[in-house]
Amino acid sequence: MKRFLMDDMVKWKNSSKRKPLLLQGARQVGKTWLMREFGAQYFENVAYINFDGNETMKAVFDVDYNIQRILGAINAFTGVRIEPEKTLIIFDEVQEAPRAISSLKYFCENAREYAVIASGSYLGIAMHAGISYPVGKVDIMTLYPMSFREFMLAEGHEHFLEFINEGNYSLIQPFADEYKRWLKEYLYVGGMPEVVADYIEYHDFTSVRDIQNRILSMYEQDFGKHASDKELAKLRMVWTSIAIQLGKDNKKFVFADVAEGGRAAVYENAVQWLCDNGLVYKLHNVSAPRMPLRAYEVYNNFKLYLLDVGLLSARVKLPARTLLEGSDIFVEFKGALTEQYVMQQLVSDTDFEPFFFRKTQHNEIDFLVQGELDIVPIEVKAGNVLQSKSLLAYCKDYEPRKAVRCSLHDYHEDDPITELPLYAVHNLTKELSMDSKE
Repeated sequence: MKRFLMDDMVKWKNSSKRKPLLLQGARQVGKTWLMREFGAQYFENVAYINFDGNETMKAVFDVDYNIQRILGAINAFTGVRIEPEKTLIIFDEVQEAPRAISSLKYFCENAREYAVIASGSYLGIAMHAGISYPVGKVDIMTLYPMSFREFMLAEGHEHFLEFINEGNYSLIQPFADEYKRWLKEYLYVGGMPEVVADYIEYHDFTSVRDIQNRILSMYEQDFGKHASDKELAKLRMVWTSIAIQLGKDNKKFVFADVAEGGRAAVYENAVQWLCDNGLVYKLHNVSAPRMPLRAYEVYNNFKLYLLDVGLLSARVKLPARTLLEGSDIFVEFKGALTEQYVMQQLVSDTDFEPFFFRKTQHNEIDFLVQGELDIVPIEVKAGNVLQSKSLLAYCKDYEPRKAVRCSLHDYHEDDPITELPLYAVHNLTKELSMDSKE
């Protein structure tokens, strides 16, 4: 399966400023497959080390940080000859070997000619647990669940994807129903690679749901492995609450809704644990839609989304038959699936850092992103009704150069609002780039 992050990894390989690469991401998003596939395609050989339960290789790093000695040990353990620029060295589940993480600093300073990738599903948690982090000595990339564009490629719709990439809406429009059908499939299947692979082979929604439920169960089992007994109950309560709170009209995460009398002081560590683990996305409110958005971030006012829209559909037990009934899937669960989908695409398939803006209880902009020239509001519409009171009020108050509404409707421009089809969210990058050149 094609993962677009591979292109960034190739650029990393060829960069004269290359540092060891730290590949982040939640469990089951395909990190190990991607590293091995990258090594197979772009290097003569791969030296793969998994530190999970590997006491032999952990001990190698406990001695010192002599890179030539470490390379010799890797050669002996893997049987792979380690050659500069020809061999990819992979440290997997590296959070299990804290000194291996620290060694990346010395690979950067003393042996940058060796290509090293380190990855682990619990790196964020490990860092907060006190592991020494090689600040400024590593390049960092994050792998997310497969985007809608990657899903289309996996299903064999390359030519139709080219229309989206080119922003060729005159060619897209005649096939709009097909794009909507694929989008509905994605909202149900999601982007977890194992789930996508199973769906492509069997097109069995029951099997899809079984795998999704198994992944969710595995995540919950991980809570007990990596969280203290004191935090375990809180983690489970927050995890359960996320899907419920996304179903509300006001999707702001409210600690009091986790449990009666719930407070930030009680549950904020659990929220941070889930964020560090890559299981949730946190979307912050801003006090004003001004540049730079980060300067106006309201730390204790946020929404939480699951890492994958398919897992969210599994959590709320969306029936497969909904997929076959018109556009119901887009309005089911009060549009939470659609908003989750847009959030996921913004994070995984664009370079924008999204926020949201809530001026009053009944006046909220789903997403704000920072363009080159100004702030761009994005409204998400799940159904076919395009009433946009909040977006129109925003345009009146702040007069943005461009505003975007993502819906099922065809592409359309009505200054300053651009109607961007939900299946073309990625083209937000192109839209704002064109706007900056005007």
